[in-house]
Amino acid sequence: MSLRAPCRLVLLALLPVLPAAADTWSQWRGPARDGRVEGAPWPAKLGDASLERLWRVPLGPGYSGPLVSRDLVFVTETRDKRAEVVRALDRRTGEQRWVHEWPGAISVPFFAKSRGDWIRATPAFDGETLFVAGMRDVLVALDAASGRERWRIDFAARYDTGAPDFGLVCSPLVDEGAVYLQAANSVVKVAAADGQVLWRALEGKSGMMTAGAFSSPVIATLLGTRQLVVQTREKLAGLELATGKVLWEHAVPSYRGMNILTPTVAGDAIFTSSYQNKSWLYRLEAGGPGVTTREAWSNNAQGYMSSPVIIAGHAYLHLGNGRFTCIRLADGERTWTSDPFGKYASLVAQGDRILALDERGVLLLIQADPAAFRLVGQAKVAEEETWAHLAIVGDELVIRELKAISALRWRGETTARVAAGQ
Repeated sequence: MSLRAPCRLVLLALLPVLPAAADTWSQWRGPARDGRVEGAPWPAKLGDASLERLWRVPLGPGYSGPLVSRDLVFVTETRDKRAEVVRALDRRTGEQRWVHEWPGAISVPFFAKSRGDWIRATPAFDGETLFVAGMRDVLVALDAASGRERWRIDFAARYDTGAPDFGLVCSPLVDEGAVYLQAANSVVKVAAADGQVLWRALEGKSGMMTAGAFSSPVIATLLGTRQLVVQTREKLAGLELATGKVLWEHAVPSYRGMNILTPTVAGDAIFTSSYQNKSWLYRLEAGGPGVTTREAWSNNAQGYMSSPVIIAGHAYLHLGNGRFTCIRLADGERTWTSDPFGKYASLVAQGDRILALDERGVLLLIQADPAAFRLVGQAKVAEEETWAHLAIVGDELVIRELKAISALRWRGETTARVAAGQ
């Protein structure tokens, strides 16, 4: 799709007033960390004329998903294979507002080189501070307005664990004044204000196939208890928020520790899938002195790096073979599987529709129907590979290509409604 930037006067005429503070994309997988968004309905169709490009900014390579605040877009990159860089761009124009960097490059093992050495974790934003996880097992807190560094933790140096072979991939989670992260071969809770480590749990073994988790945590209420749910390279676990105490755990089979998906909570159960393995639903049950877990079902769907979205009791999942599948959570039946698309896709759902950005730079609009795969439309929206997660705020889409970032907006009725303040 040709997305030429309109002239400045036309662009300014189309821009709505600044969005409300809640109209943001502040963390991995969006507002609730589950790939779902609310707001004005997306247009009914998607094609080459459905979107207009507002701006595009060249960058160094990176896979971190972009964040969107009230008036800024935050993005990371790796520069010259030696430094990690964070930039704040004006949400209206893409102009740079500040930049901050630190030494932070690593070289991943040769068999993972096709995915590059650059920064991967998506930052988190609490309204004032940006929390950025760097590849060498560091967590950096930046003032979101100025880019000034507030504090930094070098987990590899503090706990003598060394930089993880594949880099720090876990995207930090911010909740009630604390940051949660899988780092230092463990799960850590850090005070957001000053970087003090409050607890460290689930300490794992060193080694290429065991250290450095790929999955990002979520907070969920299971069996009436609000807790941190994490997936390490070996298992799922629920941790007490105040202390890090393990409330329950269950081993998850994997190929070379490639448990990558973000745990997907459905009631008192958790869905996950691992590379070259299976998909499972693990159910939690209260009994005796604590919580027990059991495998409710498994099937042969092999996930990879794409976390699913859940709609009306069904998980819509992108598989390691490039296909999409629909899994009924009640019994694990795969109700359909599509033809192949790209190798990776980030999924965002609104109502009964899904936008999927695959690694080819193709945006797909899918109707969530358990009976059949229904592709409503598609458009080419990026010039390079798009392994970073799609960000959607209102009628704006922010897309991180391998070496650029761009902001797009729906054309037509949705743009007109937003501009009119409806």
